[in-house]
Amino acid sequence: MRLWSMGRSQHVHTRVIGRLASQPVLHSEEQRNTIAYGSNAQLAAFGSDLKAYAGVLCTDQLHLERRFPVPSVYAPPHLEYLDSGDVVMLNPSGMVNVLYRHSSPVNTILMTERCNSFCLMCSQPPKLEDDSYRVGVILRLLDLVDPGALELILSKADRLLPRTAIHVLTNGRRFKDASFANRVAGIHHHDLMLGIPLYSDIDTRHDYVVQAQGAFEETLQGFYNLARAGVRVELRVVIHKQTYERLPRLADFIARNLPFVEHVALMGLEMFGFTPRNLPDLWIDPADYQSQLEDATLYLAMRGMTVSIYNHQLCTLPRTLWPFARKSISDWKNVYLDECTACGVRSFCGGFFQSATKKHSAHIAPQATLAGGDLRFMQELHGAPSAEGAATRDA
Repeated sequence: MRLWSMGRSQHVHTRVIGRLASQPVLHSEEQRNTIAYGSNAQLAAFGSDLKAYAGVLCTDQLHLERRFPVPSVYAPPHLEYLDSGDVVMLNPSGMVNVLYRHSSPVNTILMTERCNSFCLMCSQPPKLEDDSYRVGVILRLLDLVDPGALELILSKADRLLPRTAIHVLTNGRRFKDASFANRVAGIHHHDLMLGIPLYSDIDTRHDYVVQAQGAFEETLQGFYNLARAGVRVELRVVIHKQTYERLPRLADFIARNLPFVEHVALMGLEMFGFTPRNLPDLWIDPADYQSQLEDATLYLAMRGMTVSIYNHQLCTLPRTLWPFARKSISDWKNVYLDECTACGVRSFCGGFFQSATKKHSAHIAPQATLAGGDLRFMQELHGAPSAEGAATRDA
C-alpha cells in the first residue's frame, strides 16, 4: 500500500484537498468539500453538477472527449484501496497524496520534514526547504475528517475530533523552552502523548546518534519541562549497533531519572531513509542482542514502568519477551515474508516493514502453534480472535 501516486492532471493549478465520494452529494457546501471519485463511467452519474465539486480523481485514463471542467487527476496507479470518506490532495504535478483513510484505525500526519537532529537511522530524512505550507494542509484536513503550528493543530484536533487520540513524534529538544511546553499543556487536549527518543545514558553517545552536539541535555530538559507542565510523554529507543550494548544501563537511567514517562518503546530498525547508507555502523541482527533487550525490558517492567517492544518478529525474541512485543508497524507498510506462511504465531506477530526485504534477521523461522494457557494468554494480551478466526483473517 502506498500513500501517494502520480497520475495525469488537468486544470489543477494549486493544491486541492477534498473528501472522496463515489456517489453524488446533495448540498452545495458539501460539494465544495468533495472530490468526485471513480471511473469515467461512474463519474458520468454526477452530470453537470460536477462543476460544483472541489475536484475529480478518475481511475481511468484521460479521455479527451470526456475531460472534466474541474481540477482533475487521471489514472494514478496503486490507489485501488481508496474509498468514499478518504481525504486526498491533488497536486498540479499530477501527484495524489492520501491524507486520511476512513477505514483505518490509525492515520499519520506528517507535520514537517525539517529537523534539528540528523539521526543516523532516520527513516524520514530531514529536508532544508520550507514546508510550512503543511500547517494549512493539516488544518484543512481536520475540517474534512469525520467526527500556525503545533498548538493550532492540536487545539483544532481537540475541538473537531473529540474521540481521537493524538500521538506526536518529536525529538523533544524544542521543549527545553518551558514556555513552549506550557503552551502545549494549555491546550488541554483530551488524549495527547508526545513520543521522544533517548538513545543512551551517555550524552556523547546520544549526541552522536542524532548527529547534534548538546542534544542529550536539551532532550532531558524537554522531558522535565513537559512533565512539570503535565503533558504525557513516551520514551523511544531505536536499537542498533550504536545503542544495544548499553541498553540495560539506559533502562536503569530511565527508571531512576525519568520515572514519570508513561511508556517506553524499545524499537527495531526500519531499513529506509538514512539507515541503508549507514548500515555498517547500525546493523546488528536482533537475535544477537536478545540478552541486552531482555535485561532492559524486564528491568523496566519490574520497576512498574510500561514497556513495549516494537518492530521485532517473535522468532527473534526469547519467549519471556513475547508478552511485550506489539504489532507496531502501520498497516500501509506492514508485510510478512514467505517464511512466515507456516508460522503458528503469525497472528500475534507484528511482521516487517516493507523495507525489510532489503535486510532482516537471519533467524526468521516458523514457530509452533501455541496451545492451552499460552494461547489464551496471547489472545487476551493482543485482543486476538480464536486461532480459527485468526487464520481466516490472515488468509
